Amino acid sequence: VCMIRGPIWVIIALNGQKSMGEVSVSPPTVRIVHSGHACNVEEERHAERVYTIREGETLELTCLVTGHPRPQIRWTKTAGSVSDRFQDSSVFNETLHITKIQRHQGGRYYCKAENGLGSPAIKSIRVDVYFLDDPVVTVHQSVGEAKEQFYYERTVFLRCMANSNPPVRYSWHRGRDVLSQGSDKGVEIYEPFFTQGETKILKLKNLRPQDYANYSCIASVRNVCGISDRNIVFKLTNKTVSPSIKLLVEDPIVVNPGQTVSLVCITTGGEPKPTLSWVSSSDRLPEKSVVKGGTLTLPAITSDEAGVYSCVATNNVGNPAKKSTTIVVRAMKKGRFWITPDPYHNDDNIQIGREVKISCQVEATPPEELTFGWLKNGRALRSSERMVITQTDPDTSPGTTNLDIIDLKFTDFGTYTCVAALKGGGIPEISIDVNISSTTVPPNLTVPRGKSPLVVQEGDTVELECLVSGKPKPIILWSRADKEAPMPDGTLQVESYDGVLRIVNVSREMTGSYRCQTSQFNGFNVKPREAVVELIVQYPPSVEPVSLEMRQGLGRPVAMNCRVLRAHPSRVLRYEWRLGNRLLHAGHFDQSDETEYTVKSLNREGWGEYTCDIINEAGAGRCTFLVTGKAYPPEFYYDTYSPLWQNRPRVYGFKLQWTQMNPNAVDRIVAYRLGIRQMGQQRWWEQEITVEGTITKGELITHNLTELIKPEAYEVRLTPITRFGEGDSTIRIITYSAPVNPHLREFHCSFEEEPICMFTQDKNDDFDWTRHSAATRDTKYTPNTGPSGDRSGSKQGFYMYIETSRPRKEGEVARLVSPFFNVAPKNPYGITNPPAYCFGFFFHMYGKHIGTLNALLRQKGQAATEGPTWSLSGNQGDHWKQAKVSIHPTASFQVVLEGIRGPGIEGDIAIDDVTLEEGECRDLPAISEYRNIRGVWESPPRWLYNLTSLFWILIISGVSA
Repeated sequence: VCMIRGPIWVIIALNGQKSMGEVSVSPPTVRIVHSGHACNVEEERHAERVYTIREGETLELTCLVTGHPRPQIRWTKTAGSVSDRFQDSSVFNETLHITKIQRHQGGRYYCKAENGLGSPAIKSIRVDVYFLDDPVVTVHQSVGEAKEQFYYERTVFLRCMANSNPPVRYSWHRGRDVLSQGSDKGVEIYEPFFTQGETKILKLKNLRPQDYANYSCIASVRNVCGISDRNIVFKLTNKTVSPSIKLLVEDPIVVNPGQTVSLVCITTGGEPKPTLSWVSSSDRLPEKSVVKGGTLTLPAITSDEAGVYSCVATNNVGNPAKKSTTIVVRAMKKGRFWITPDPYHNDDNIQIGREVKISCQVEATPPEELTFGWLKNGRALRSSERMVITQTDPDTSPGTTNLDIIDLKFTDFGTYTCVAALKGGGIPEISIDVNISSTTVPPNLTVPRGKSPLVVQEGDTVELECLVSGKPKPIILWSRADKEAPMPDGTLQVESYDGVLRIVNVSREMTGSYRCQTSQFNGFNVKPREAVVELIVQYPPSVEPVSLEMRQGLGRPVAMNCRVLRAHPSRVLRYEWRLGNRLLHAGHFDQSDETEYTVKSLNREGWGEYTCDIINEAGAGRCTFLVTGKAYPPEFYYDTYSPLWQNRPRVYGFKLQWTQMNPNAVDRIVAYRLGIRQMGQQRWWEQEITVEGTITKGELITHNLTELIKPEAYEVRLTPITRFGEGDSTIRIITYSAPVNPHLREFHCSFEEEPICMFTQDKNDDFDWTRHSAATRDTKYTPNTGPSGDRSGSKQGFYMYIETSRPRKEGEVARLVSPFFNVAPKNPYGITNPPAYCFGFFFHMYGKHIGTLNALLRQKGQAATEGPTWSLSGNQGDHWKQAKVSIHPTASFQVVLEGIRGPGIEGDIAIDDVTLEEGECRDLPAISEYRNIRGVWESPPRWLYNLTSLFWILIISGVSA
């Protein structure tokens, strides 16, 4: 087992000593790749990428990030959260996964990565969801000409509409004949301006006998995303007419609760036969309702189900027919009364010889059925000159009746009963008793002694009380007196029948003044009486920090600070510092709102949980400090180039790299405990990695894992160890994937897999290379260009090509860029001759408009080359041919294949089987095999090699990438 810190191979060769390499922390970068059911992915030059997908397919986008420490990833949509649009678990994962995507889920998706360094990295991709609904044909007559049988010798419009993305295109057929503009003088086809092309209207002018036929509307999105055309047929006859209906019920329908109501709707006309449906004024029918044909049944109806119900008939001819009825469910509620003393005297009391009025109020449905009756001491009472009974207008709700007693006499004292009933019956009567006697007096309100101000503890249950005297006792209304704020139950006013307001689990926000006042209901209709109760809620101190972990090494000072934010009462605050149960320090606050405790030199006994309790009459607030020598977790380095350093037939090795978070915060890390287990297994294999010397911040540590079984994935756990013991662990998953470039002599790419060997499209070109196979390529518009199979002759095999059809223009460029390849000289002490590599590929350049194919070399840290290393122009025949060129890079490099569009659409250029091998090219194709070839790569002059010698030493010593 080998442990390396930083790239040290050259220095070991020189002096045999280890070196501590450092890796600079790096801000995040982001790239979005796709692996779902995409129809197409376009790279736009000045906007975001566009991902096209068919509705109902699976969207899968992966956010590939770099940066150290490892960036946190978050997906959002249109600058907002997407957690309500797909599974919450995927919002913070690298992969955004939406199964059965719907049209409303289209839009711009952002991947945001941040690790605290610089600005967050953000990339976006626009998801365009394609769909096509079945079309609908509606038929209308020209306005103002509607009569009986109005489709005879009249102008008729057939309108076709289908929801779609992209915009739909329509075509019309009459029988088997295609209808087009100008094909028939009696037919016009046009798209109204206001519809913006979304509909297509067929106009039949002054109907002729041949116009009575079957009309087909075909909606098409031109087979994008494999969406097939949709069509609908409408039969136009001389009997075609809009629907008409009739309701076989009364309007309104008045019923008692619990009854079953059936509404019957029948069609009286319409061709084609209309379809009947029911709707209600509440937007949706009751859950227990049953619709069968044109009959709507509402079993055991309730008051909540009352309202307007409408029967709608449609047959896509003319306007829908609609008939409505109202269902009224009988009900009575809220019976109340009040007593009004003689209004002509400034006295709230009832007195002999004066007038007194008793009022009774009930809410009733329907209000016109409400009837009132009055009893005195159980006997019916009739209206007379001295006892006048009146009732409000039936249309006024709620209904009210008044009993005016003129010239009150002693014999009028007694119990008066107001009886409310509905004429239709079936609803229980409401009876309200009102006692008129010498003891009937207006109310008065007082607050009991000791009940204001009322001091309670937060969380208690409290009762605010107002004593009400008088007869009868009215309803008491409670509200906030000190501010416009809701009561604890959220309402602005609370009714109480006994004068008590009960608050459960009182909170500090409820401190304040509360008003109790009399209501006119169930009492005297006089000026309200009121009183105020003060409520004071005490609560223990709120402190910060509530909990804080503090990591520190032995022998170092630790300062802990606890601060008061709020408290009531805020006076006479005291504090107590403890370690476990042991009291360390106690005291009282003077002017300060914080207290501090310092451990001057931390020892082993000083590790543990420190608490600071700040105390008042209501209780204590606590700050908790966990003082520990626990090391922070290591941070895995995910941007290691070629971490698969060993690649044998059955096993592979992985270069595990990490930095240590805040290594100087605690005691020196003496070792790491490495745990590894195969995914899906329970058992961990562990070993200890000894650390010599002190780890510095940002130092890159490397440990080679060997003998990992292909193609298994492994879970790796890394735990730092100090004198304190084990620190925080970090876990990552390592997976095996066939290396794109295990060694240059082995590199070969035939574009058979979607990742295309990590080739990328250049961001600064005009258009992109396309991965395709002859089995799926559309040659409808360009039959005389492009290959009929891949390089091996297979129609199923894939290759890359440039599509030169419109909108491409002459001279536009598409570039395909390889991944970076590292070069390492065989002599680490200097570069006398740069290494040679043979870059090879197969090309197909067939068509009379072929442009140019170039091969270029890009080197890291150097300006772009002035010209191509290889170039070929013009038609080379309908054959695959091979190109090879020797290159001599002096730094990490990429190869670029550049296609330039020629003067016309027959100019597709294809490439396949790209290779890169060590050494000069051998068996070069004869120049005579090519036409119009120009340019070869010339080796750099000798002085350039000497100039780059120092550069190579820096690369292999780990200072430079």
